[in-house]
Amino acid sequence: MTKTILLATTALLLGGGGAAAQTASDGPEPQVAQAPVPVNGQDVQIDSAQQGVLVFTPDFFADQRPNTALDMVSRVPGFAVNDGSGSRGFEGAVGNILINNARPASKNDTGSNVLSRTPASQVERIELIRGGAPGIDMQGYSVVVNVILKVENTRQSILTGTGYFFDGGRDQFNGSYQFTARQGERTWGVTLSDGLSMSDSNGEGLVVRTDANGDILRQENYFNDLWGGGQSIRGNYASPLLGGKIDLTGRYGVNDFQSINLQTATDIRRESRYAEDGDSGEFGAVYTRPLGGRLKLETRLIHEWGAFDSVSTSNTRLGAVDDPEQAFAASGEQSESILRGLVRFEKSPALTFETGAEVAYNMLEVDQAFTVGGTPVPLPSASVKVEETRGELFGKGTWRIRPDLTLEGGLRLESSTISQSGDADQEKSFFFAKPRFLATWTPMANNQVRLRFEREVGQLDFGDFAASADLEDENVFGGNVDLEPEQRWISELIYERRFWGDGIVSVGLRHDEISDALDVIPLDHGLSAVGNIGDATLDQLNLTIAVPTDKLGVAGGMFRLRNTWNHTEVTDPTTGEVRPLSNVRASQAVISWEQDITSWKLQYGAAYIPLLTGQWSYDPDQTSGWRGHDYFEAWAEYKPTDTLAIRAQVNIWNDFDVERTVYADRSAARPVAYVEHRYIDPRTFFQLRVRKTF
Repeated sequence: MTKTILLATTALLLGGGGAAAQTASDGPEPQVAQAPVPVNGQDVQIDSAQQGVLVFTPDFFADQRPNTALDMVSRVPGFAVNDGSGSRGFEGAVGNILINNARPASKNDTGSNVLSRTPASQVERIELIRGGAPGIDMQGYSVVVNVILKVENTRQSILTGTGYFFDGGRDQFNGSYQFTARQGERTWGVTLSDGLSMSDSNGEGLVVRTDANGDILRQENYFNDLWGGGQSIRGNYASPLLGGKIDLTGRYGVNDFQSINLQTATDIRRESRYAEDGDSGEFGAVYTRPLGGRLKLETRLIHEWGAFDSVSTSNTRLGAVDDPEQAFAASGEQSESILRGLVRFEKSPALTFETGAEVAYNMLEVDQAFTVGGTPVPLPSASVKVEETRGELFGKGTWRIRPDLTLEGGLRLESSTISQSGDADQEKSFFFAKPRFLATWTPMANNQVRLRFEREVGQLDFGDFAASADLEDENVFGGNVDLEPEQRWISELIYERRFWGDGIVSVGLRHDEISDALDVIPLDHGLSAVGNIGDATLDQLNLTIAVPTDKLGVAGGMFRLRNTWNHTEVTDPTTGEVRPLSNVRASQAVISWEQDITSWKLQYGAAYIPLLTGQWSYDPDQTSGWRGHDYFEAWAEYKPTDTLAIRAQVNIWNDFDVERTVYADRSAARPVAYVEHRYIDPRTFFQLRVRKTF
C-alpha cells in the first residue's frame, strides 16, 4: 500500500543535486513584447506576435527579494513547477522548466534543481509559454516557463542548512553547498549535498482490528518512524564547442534508509523493520549547433546507474512465544542509457518543424529471497533480469496561424523489446503510434482556451517484473512476466481567465480512455502482482483560482484555491464488479494565503487541507488505503539582506487513518475476514532553514 502523503514521504531529499544553469541558446527566442501590462504593480510584457507568451523581467519580482531563479519561477502567476515523472526515456518524462530554451542535461538534474542553484541576479527574463511557441519543446505540457539567463562574468556560492524538529520524534538535519561560475558563455559549478529522508505521517496511535460484525479482535498501541539520508556530489560544465555549445553534468551519491512499525499490548509485540542502502550515479551531455540560418541540431546522451541492498523483517511475540521471523531480502542493480537527436527547422517566425529519434537501453537485475523461520519460501520471479531496448522516431510542427491561434501537431512511433532471464525466460515486442494535437486560442486579452488530444503509452516499472513484500501489512507479491504498457487516449480542454494583473481562474476538463490498465491481479498460491486488468476510464475536473488582494485593500496578498476531482472506473479481476482504479485520489482541495510585506522584508503564508480523501488500493485479498483531516502548514521567510534568507515553517496534522479490509477468500462474494484501522496522530514538526549567498 502506498504510504506517500503530502511531502516526499520516504524519498531521499538530496538537496539541489546538480549543475549550474545552462548556457545561452542559439535557437529562436520568443520576441519580447512591445506593450507592457501592469501585473501586481509591475510591467509584464506580452509578446505582440504570440498571445500565449508572457514575459516577466526581474523588476516584477523585486518586492520578493529572490535569492535564486527558483524563487522567481515559484512566484510566476499561473505556473506550478512540475519536474516530470522521471520514468524511462526522455520524451514525455521530463518537467515543465526550460533554461535558455532547453531542458537540463540529465533527467534527474531537474529544472527546479538547476534553478535552485542559479542566482537570481543571473536571470534576464522569464517567459511563461501557454500552449506552445515556435522553437519551444513543450513535451506535452500546456504551460511551461523558459528562464533566459544573462551572459556575464560571475562567481557565487550558496550555503543552505535546514533542521526538521519533530514533536516527540527524531530530529533531522540536512544541508548543501553550491558553487557556480560564469565567464562569458562558459559556466561551471559543483554541488555538495547531505540529504535526508522524512515523512509527515509518522506518529503514534492505536491499531483496532474487528471482525465482519464489528466485534473487536485486537487493540494495540501503534508507533512508526523512518529516517535516513545520503551524500552526493554533482559537477557541471558548459562551453562553446566546434561552432555549437556543450552542456555536461555528472553526479554520484550514496544513501541509506530505515523504517520501523511497532504494535504493542500486554504480552504482545509485533515489529516490522526495513533497511536499505545503495549508491547511484549519472552522466548527461547535450550538444547544440546551428546547421544553417534556419536549422539547429540537438544531440543528447544520458546514462544513469544504481545498486541497492535491502532487507525487510517481521517479528511477533505473543506472551513468551516468538513466531517464526519473516524476512525478505533483495539486492540488485539497474541502469538506463539514452541517445537522442533532433533537428529543428524554422521555416518562418510563425512555423517550426522538428524531427528526430531516440534509442534507449534499460536494465534491472535483482535477486530476492523470502524466508519464514529461516526456511525458504518459493516466489515467482524472485531472481530475474529485465532488459529493454527501445527506439522512437518523432516529428512535430508548431504553426502560429494568427497572433491569437497556435496549432501544434506531432507523431511518435515507438518500437520496443522487453526480455527477461533468470527465473523466467521470455521476450515481448511492442509497437505504438502516439499522435498529439494541441490548439491554443486567445480570443481576447486575458482569455485563453487550450485543447489537447493525445495518445500516451505508459512506461513499465521494471520492479513489477520481480517479487516484492510489504510485511507490515502481511503482503508478499510475486513478480509478473506478462506485463504490457498501459495506453491512454487523452482529451483535454482548459479555459484560463486572467484578471487584476496576476489573478487567475483556470478550469480544465479531461477524459482518458485507458487500455491494458495496470493494477493488482491474483496469482496462484495466494500471491498477487501488478498486472494488466483491461479497459478503464478517467474523468477529471481541475480548478485553480488565484485572487490578488491589492484591489481589496490588502497589499501584496494572494488567496489561492485549487482542487482536482478524479473519477475512475475499471472492472475488478476478482469480483467482476466496477470499481475505481487503485491509488488515484478522488480529490484533495488546498486553500492557501500568502503576503509580501516589503517594508518588513518579510513574506509569510499558510495552506489548509480540510479533508484528505486519500488513495486506495484494491488487491485480490484486501482493500487498503488512508484518509485524513485538517492538514495545516504555515511559514514565514525573512530576508534582512539581499544575500541572507531565514525561513521558519510548521506542519500540523489532526489525524490520519489507515484502513484495511481483508477478505476470507477470493470468491466473487469475498466475505470479510476482518477490518483493521490504524488511528495515527502524526507528529507536528517545525522546519528552520538558513540560506546564505556569497
